[in-house]
Amino acid sequence: MNVFVTGASGWIGSAVVDELIAAGHQVTGLARSDASAASLAAKGVAVRRGDLDDLDAIRAGAAEAEAVLHLANKHDWSDPAASNRAERGAVEALVAVLEGTGRPLLLASGTAGLAQGRPATEADRSPFQGPEAPRGGSENLALDAVARGVQAVSLRFAPTVHGRGDHGFVASIVAVAREKGVSAFPGDGSNRWPAVHRSDAARAVVLGLAEASAGDVLHVVAEQGVPTREVAEAIGRAYGLPVESVPAERVAEHFGWIGGFFGLDMAASSEATRRLLDWTPTGPTLIEDIDAGAYGSTR
Repeated sequence: MNVFVTGASGWIGSAVVDELIAAGHQVTGLARSDASAASLAAKGVAVRRGDLDDLDAIRAGAAEAEAVLHLANKHDWSDPAASNRAERGAVEALVAVLEGTGRPLLLASGTAGLAQGRPATEADRSPFQGPEAPRGGSENLALDAVARGVQAVSLRFAPTVHGRGDHGFVASIVAVAREKGVSAFPGDGSNRWPAVHRSDAARAVVLGLAEASAGDVLHVVAEQGVPTREVAEAIGRAYGLPVESVPAERVAEHFGWIGGFFGLDMAASSEATRRLLDWTPTGPTLIEDIDAGAYGSTR
């Protein structure tokens, strides 16, 4: 299958591209820089230059492909509204090209904000609607297009897709700990973060391309919820830092923008996804990765 991938050189996307190639697919990757283009070309990936604001490049890539994996996101936490607008525009462009074709569109989403007081499941509908919502409401936009002949599938990733070289949320929490000289957790540290190793995430995406049907929601989650206190303790071990609680009213002050996520309870189940895809995560756990020095260590 000829697969067009946005975010093909990113943290998740580059691992997914490797899995696609190993499975025998032909891949075209969207690349915004010379370095990204070179890294993709070295893997034998066809390169289409452009970014999330280049809607002509996105439309052309989708038009030429048999399936689309939309894994790119600006993740500009200094201007989330701009990130949401770009995501909305990109998914609108992809949907417009794929309407009536029955071709797969698998798009990245997340597990945050789906449920309170219990693990979120694949049956939970995203509350995020409209262009001003997180990710521009792109999950609902795509799933609503199923009725118009788009084989849309939502890929809800755990908030941390971890592994050596990860520069996402956990890396940001590590950076705060090193800057402050203390590895902190919010409140009593019982709020939970789902997690998945990068290798397991990539395998789930490629399985989803093969096995998922229009309208399916997949939870790319290996660990249902790691208590934030355990995350802080592992970071403390790795860097020889004291571990302390930060009261809820001081979480934003202490952690900055990442505190808006680290203070949430975001447990999520992936039982339905595992059954559908026959997917069994085998990679290291988040704590195992931190203990092994995936985010750096003084040891």
